[in-house]
Amino acid sequence: MTVTQKRPKPADFFKDWKAREALAESMIPMIGKLNRESNVGIYMYGKNLVNRSVLTIMKAHRFVRQVEENELSEFETYPVLEAICKLDLGPVHIDLGTLTNKYMRDERGLSIEDFVREELSDAAGARKPLPESQDVVIYGFGRIGRLVARLLIEKAGSGDVLRLRAIVLRKGKADNDLVKRASLLRRDSVHGAFNGTIRVDEETSTLICNGNEVKVIYANSPEEVDYTEHGINNALIVDSTGVWRDEAGLSQHLECKGASKVLLTAPGKGDLKNIVYGINNDDIKPEDKILSAASCTTNAIVPVLKAMMDKFGVEHGHVETVHAYTNDQNLIDNYHKGERRGRSAALNMVLTETGAAKAVSKALPELKGKLTGNAIRVPTPNVSMAILNLRLGKETTKEELNEYLRDVALHSPLRQQIDFTNSPEVVSSDFVGSRRACVFDSTATIVEDDNAVLYCWYDNEFGYSCQVVRCLEDMAGVRYELFPKKD
Repeated sequence: MTVTQKRPKPADFFKDWKAREALAESMIPMIGKLNRESNVGIYMYGKNLVNRSVLTIMKAHRFVRQVEENELSEFETYPVLEAICKLDLGPVHIDLGTLTNKYMRDERGLSIEDFVREELSDAAGARKPLPESQDVVIYGFGRIGRLVARLLIEKAGSGDVLRLRAIVLRKGKADNDLVKRASLLRRDSVHGAFNGTIRVDEETSTLICNGNEVKVIYANSPEEVDYTEHGINNALIVDSTGVWRDEAGLSQHLECKGASKVLLTAPGKGDLKNIVYGINNDDIKPEDKILSAASCTTNAIVPVLKAMMDKFGVEHGHVETVHAYTNDQNLIDNYHKGERRGRSAALNMVLTETGAAKAVSKALPELKGKLTGNAIRVPTPNVSMAILNLRLGKETTKEELNEYLRDVALHSPLRQQIDFTNSPEVVSSDFVGSRRACVFDSTATIVEDDNAVLYCWYDNEFGYSCQVVRCLEDMAGVRYELFPKKD
């Protein structure tokens, strides 16, 4: 049950802000040390606080008011974080927001130190995720490849989990190709600047990103690469080219010395397992050599469909995707093998097909044959929306459905996949950088008896890349327990 707490208005707003600002500033080295030395990740209702600015931490606190209907400030969370820092913890993820809120609801009169020690008792001395770091190689360095690189560098922690060791790509025609590649990683028109520093070592064809030495290997095909020549062994290969999507094509990577497994950042064809993390990642087995992380749209809709199935049942439905344009389209009218895709992406809404509805059945077999789907490409560079028109197994109301999905987004095992907003003013650009597979827009929900229309935003680039990295961690055997555990 949520306890509503309204903070009294301060007598001096500016003085109150400065006091909370000072606390947020003091949190930064504490959060950084936990992550750097113990691989402990600190979150605020799913929002990562590691390597974040003072204002970002303060905004994360303010966000709680929207989703939890409960005020939460640095005055409450700072002493909880202090108590966390006093413990000898292993590599875990701790949601500071939910832990603090749980303490505020606890009626036993425990001190903060005793409560935190009790809640995190299973986190003390937790084993390392891996006996030694896991080498990762990104094959292809386009939109998804660069974002996955950013995430892997950001999540390097103490350096004993996933380590980005190399990028493989075709050499461009420019003499300063390496400098240009570094510039694309450093600056992004949609996602902003890289959070850190990048040094280019042209002599060794290496990018040093926040201290991570990443070898840039030029090759026209996998068969040209020997990773062991670069000190890379047993590597997980992230294929973000989309050139090969079946087992035969992707198996080329496994012929390379130093490569062990492959993850495709596109829907796989044939018998390849399509993994939507949070839904069917239990299907990942140690013996699996090639897997697909499915598509951005499939990752966006499957978690919500799973939640709806569990509570209400889904008889049938239609998925309409309003999708940002991609590099596959033309800037101005030109030849394209696909229908309608030859028309200018920047000037038109383009009706096209999507395989996401059919692909759902690979993660949720119960929905096979129950969904149809289509897509409209629109003139925005990022963030898309999936509109789910569902016939449910029983009648409900807008209020019941919204409250259920709010609880799922905040407190269920799907909280890494589903985010929640109740703001009536949000638009697509507000979701750039979202780390969830989708964000459920509760104000747009339509319910009439057993028919429901749900609106789900998703960052089809960054949110999807986060799902890719989660799959990658699972393939490597990296699993973090999340605290506090659900009651």
